[in-house]
Amino acid sequence: MASHPQHTGAGPRNLSGADAEDLALYREKFRRRLPESLDELHGPTHAVVELPLHLAWSGMTSYNLDNPRQRMGLYRTVLHEGLHDDLPRYLNRDLLLQLWPVLRTLVGRTVRTVWEDAFPELAPRTRAAA
Repeated sequence: MASHPQHTGAGPRNLSGADAEDLALYREKFRRRLPESLDELHGPTHAVVELPLHLAWSGMTSYNLDNPRQRMGLYRTVLHEGLHDDLPRYLNRDLLLQLWPVLRTLVGRTVRTVWEDAFPELAPRTRAAA
């Protein structure tokens, strides 16, 4: 399998037609899951949260939101595995905004790009100016 050099641009360079199509489909998978607005995210900010198996299929299922590492783990898991209806249930707008500067480095490039493109308030330049 050929590897592609990593860079910080809009997308990988030198993709074949099939690879570019696969990447576009992968991005669309995450775009379809997004809420219309971050204001829809009304998930808990404190407590122990139990994730269903379709979200936490390969690891922890219980997360204590009062523990910073577990909180970050829950958000990373939900961003990667959550379906459209899961996002408002498990994510909280204010907490997402607070966690994003670090969380964006823990999620995959596609997840980060899709969320930052849809919600400019998450983009690092916007956060720095705030």
